[in-house]
Amino acid sequence: MRNHNVTIGIFIVSGLALFTLVLFTIGNEHKAFSPHVDLHTEFANISGLTKGSDVQVAGFDAGEIADIEVPKSPSGRFRLVLRIDQRLNPLVRTDSLVTVDSEGIVGDKFVQIHGGSANAREAAASTTLPSKEPLSLADLLESSNDLINGANGTMKGVQGKLDGTLDAATKTINNANDLIVGIKQGKGTVGMLLRDQTTATEIQQAVANGEQATVSVKQASASLKHASGQADALVSDFASRGLGGKVDQTLLSARGAAGNLDSISGQLHQTMTEALGEDGRGVDAGGNIQQSLSNLTETTGNMAADTEALKHEFFFKGFFKHRGYYSLADLDPTTYRNDRVFTNPDNGRAWLEAARLFEQTSNGQERLTTEGKLQIEEAIAELGDGALNGPLVIEGYSSQSDSGTQLAASHSRALLVLHYIHARYQVDLRNIGAVALRNTPPPGVHKETWDGVCIMALKASS
Repeated sequence: MRNHNVTIGIFIVSGLALFTLVLFTIGNEHKAFSPHVDLHTEFANISGLTKGSDVQVAGFDAGEIADIEVPKSPSGRFRLVLRIDQRLNPLVRTDSLVTVDSEGIVGDKFVQIHGGSANAREAAASTTLPSKEPLSLADLLESSNDLINGANGTMKGVQGKLDGTLDAATKTINNANDLIVGIKQGKGTVGMLLRDQTTATEIQQAVANGEQATVSVKQASASLKHASGQADALVSDFASRGLGGKVDQTLLSARGAAGNLDSISGQLHQTMTEALGEDGRGVDAGGNIQQSLSNLTETTGNMAADTEALKHEFFFKGFFKHRGYYSLADLDPTTYRNDRVFTNPDNGRAWLEAARLFEQTSNGQERLTTEGKLQIEEAIAELGDGALNGPLVIEGYSSQSDSGTQLAASHSRALLVLHYIHARYQVDLRNIGAVALRNTPPPGVHKETWDGVCIMALKASS
């Protein structure tokens, strides 16, 4: 009897132990005995969710729906109580979004809590998390149907416009065919040109005449440009020689002579009468004057040749130079580069850059800028007061691409600076000259190339 009771006791204890083990196993699977946190969220449509549906946090099984509160009106929302494992609570933040997902297309529904941002606070118990309404398959199919209907209507509209465009294109092609047939038959101006050989020949001749006229215009333009360059050089030469002052002086002398003209006109008339009479040989004054002029012309030519020869003789060269027979206005670039007087390193020099000295006008020519004029005045001041009393040479430089443009630009730049110095300081034009050196300074000045102007003051000779 005693053994029977022991057996029954062992059986009962074993059953209770097994029941307790099963109970803890099932409860542990549903996390009934683990610490948990209750959170809330709301949906207008829970899309098949029920109490006990799974809850995941960032794709990890975290708990289940503990309760669903039904709204009291059609405009209300279902309030869900989400019970999740406390270990996963740090992943849930106040901005974590709650969605309704499904396992596959038609699988069971579950709640997904997405991880929030790192800057947001951890969601405390009873926090209501934001949610996103689920998208049902029916809504998706309805949206697809509306999209297909809209595309169908658009295609019909495009087809209608395409039919109209094809009709218009067909009409245009037919009209073009009619026009081509008419042209081939000689109708209209174009048809006449195609069919009438005489008219075509006249048009070709007119085109040839037009081309010949264009060539003539280009040649005339080139000739005019050349003549303009020669005129500019002539005016610059006149200015450098001081002919303007000489003309004014001549006019003053002419006015003084005109005052005495009346007083001597009577005497001149009497003298001319006596002078025009025949001499002892019977030759009148006209013949004597003609013979005298011939002799004078021959004598003058001989004297000019002799004087020019004396200028270049070694013993007389210094004499003519001190008497002013060598003018700075007639500086030759080649002679200038090889003359030790001009390339003397003791000569004062002021180098001015073209970028700050000149500016382009509307017609493409250069002129002095306000800053450039100030630079010229500063350069004269640096050369000293004695620079204006002695010979000055303005060297012009240009870095243009071809040598012809360099020569013209350097000559023009040198003359612009020369005229400004003459007008600003009233320098005697016999003591100032200009020379165009393209882009290469003379040897001995320690510069290989330059673009602009150099003001050079000759050292006073001992």
